[in-house]
Amino acid sequence: MPKKSYEWGTPGKEYPFIRQHSIAKHEILKAYLIEYFKTLTFNPGREIIKLTLIDGFAGGGAYLHEDTKQITLGSPFIMLDAVKEAEASINATRTKPLKIDADFVFIEKNRHAYKFLEFELKLRGYESLINDKIFILNSEFQKKSADLVERIVGKTPRARRAIFLLDQYGYSEISPSFIQGILSKLPGSEIILTYAVDSLINYISDSEQTKKLLEKIETPDLLRGKTVEEIKSSERDWRLFIQSMLYQDFVKACGAQFFTSFFIRSDRGHGDYWLLHFSQQPKARDVMAGIHWDLNNYFIHYGDPGLDMFMLGYFDKKDDTQSGQMSIDSFQFDNEAKELSINTLHDEIPQFLCKKPDGMRFDQLFTETCNWTPATSTLIKESIVNLAATKEIDVFTEQGKKRKRFSNINDSDQIVFSKQLKIF
Repeated sequence: MPKKSYEWGTPGKEYPFIRQHSIAKHEILKAYLIEYFKTLTFNPGREIIKLTLIDGFAGGGAYLHEDTKQITLGSPFIMLDAVKEAEASINATRTKPLKIDADFVFIEKNRHAYKFLEFELKLRGYESLINDKIFILNSEFQKKSADLVERIVGKTPRARRAIFLLDQYGYSEISPSFIQGILSKLPGSEIILTYAVDSLINYISDSEQTKKLLEKIETPDLLRGKTVEEIKSSERDWRLFIQSMLYQDFVKACGAQFFTSFFIRSDRGHGDYWLLHFSQQPKARDVMAGIHWDLNNYFIHYGDPGLDMFMLGYFDKKDDTQSGQMSIDSFQFDNEAKELSINTLHDEIPQFLCKKPDGMRFDQLFTETCNWTPATSTLIKESIVNLAATKEIDVFTEQGKKRKRFSNINDSDQIVFSKQLKIF
């Protein structure tokens, strides 16, 4: 079980090394934040967006890239830069300027890393904002959670808008009940969490220590009453089986209405970690899923390309050597994966709709299925257009008029399994 992460030396002189594997989440964070702000600006008359950005495991703010040996900035600076870039990008196409009024809270329990971050912020021109818009706290994140909730409610009483980056080192510092508590108090907030799933699986054994660990991380039934040896002997890929069970148990306990879970793979074999995103809004989930497709060089997806990824029993029932499907660990969010998703959705959407005689609105369909698919709303809509063209489903407007010859789907459209479809 990992106990320590980076070694922080003299500020400005002794930078810890960071691997590209770890930098991936920084690029994802920046891309997501920029898109996040764009989704809040659909009203051209809006003049200000208020929110709080929290980095709960901030680190020292700067590293030395293991390969290039160049200084690489950490997540606090990613947040700061994302706000500036988003504001500039948004205002480039607006007549009325928009202001992003963001407070930044950077929390780091390691005293050396805390001082390193403080030094880097001052070095890079942010000294005047410290204790005004930027707040650096030398503390454990969990100990400041109550104060953070109060701060966020004070800044945005109605929206309670915040984004938490919780880049824990390992898998045991942030529990599902903690996430549930944050989301219940701050329904307008989102949480981005890293989870060292391979480290956990490497540690698990048939021991009392494992039993205590699973209780601590609030997944006591993870092994489903089996021993690790039984799982290893009965599952085609026992690591993926445990990941599947862990995913289901963890996200259910977190209490988020919407979530994504994708893997960032190490280039050195086992070392995958999860990048988990929790929110209470389907749009947030859709934006994050889109980022996975845009930055597909970092991600793999262990699961079905359609509507039922990570369903119980998935891994021991599907075998690409027999089904002809893409291997479960080769779904790379590339063009091949996109085509596979559309084709799989073409089969699964009618199966889903045939159980609903009156059909359902597209936005309802997306809400009910989005957590269990790597597909974005755009891909699902594309599949529905194709299905309508082959008369496997019917699409009706909000007023009840059947749509013909169309290339897009509206959120308010009613999607219905076609009664003309032949049953063989």
